[in-house]
Amino acid sequence: MSSTQYDDAILDSNAIDPTDKHGNPIPVTIPIMLAPGIKVVYTTRLGGTSEGDFAHFNLGGKSGDDPEHVLANRVALAGVLGAKISLISQVHSGDAVDVDESFTINKPFGFDVSGTKSGAESGAEDADDAPADGSEDETEPTVIEADGQVTSRRHVALGMFAADCLPVLMADPEAGIIGAAHCGRRGLQKGVIGATVEKMVAKGAKTERIVATLGPRICGDCYEVGGDIADEFDAQFPGTFTLSRFGQPGIDIAAAALQELAKAGVPADNVVSSRPRVNAATQYLSEDEELAGICAADGEGDAQLAERFNKIRRSLCTYENPLWFSHRRASLAGKTHEGRMLALIVRE
Repeated sequence: MSSTQYDDAILDSNAIDPTDKHGNPIPVTIPIMLAPGIKVVYTTRLGGTSEGDFAHFNLGGKSGDDPEHVLANRVALAGVLGAKISLISQVHSGDAVDVDESFTINKPFGFDVSGTKSGAESGAEDADDAPADGSEDETEPTVIEADGQVTSRRHVALGMFAADCLPVLMADPEAGIIGAAHCGRRGLQKGVIGATVEKMVAKGAKTERIVATLGPRICGDCYEVGGDIADEFDAQFPGTFTLSRFGQPGIDIAAAALQELAKAGVPADNVVSSRPRVNAATQYLSEDEELAGICAADGEGDAQLAERFNKIRRSLCTYENPLWFSHRRASLAGKTHEGRMLALIVRE
């Protein structure tokens, strides 16, 4: 859209100290102004309290990270956003929910109905494109399972966890309705984007006014799947079959998402690319000391940050870009755990 402009900041935290007045790390995030008054934010691995395989800014709470670290990271993120965060339990479904029907502040960072397990209960997650969720509490509210959420509230950031899956962020700025969808392979096949758009329309949005952007995800060159799965996916989303960098059949979930947005009535010209802002942030952080330390210790590829950056072909690819958590990259390194980023959209 010609009227859409990116804001001037590359990173929310570039111009301020790396720690707050209490000595806690400040999250490094990548903001994009999707439309006037509508901001999308992608978190990175930088600026958090988590350690080891979760270093440093892990926001997911189902894979064994210290719940206190996860909570501290989420509270810090809410502070950077200046908004409350809304988290649901992502289950690779085609379902979406209107969180306004049940929204209440039940955590220090906002609204959490994601049903996070305690550290003792956490274990290995789904090996395809595993979900991740909320914070630890003995008095958790009823869990809401869905993979899309919408709201008309201001200063509520709809968050979608990812570590290879595709977050799709949407808004009708005129109606004041925003939506977010978690799009793994199965969610796309089940129609999660269409379901999220339907919830937005039910609240007063019009499809021809909806603007959208696609967040960080594993790219078609890196998302290797079995041949039968790739053929089935391509039959539903023609042209999404790929031959991965590993020499095996793969799929392009971003291409499928674009087809689903078009099917839902979102004009192609209303899809804003996140790539320019992510490219700029990636370049800015190409010599970042914290990121260099993570790469030197994580065992997920070249220990030298420069070598990893030399191999990035697509900055939005979670497998290629060490700014992002990646389930696939961690699995190929023989790990059973990895962190989760959040992609968020907020109406300011």
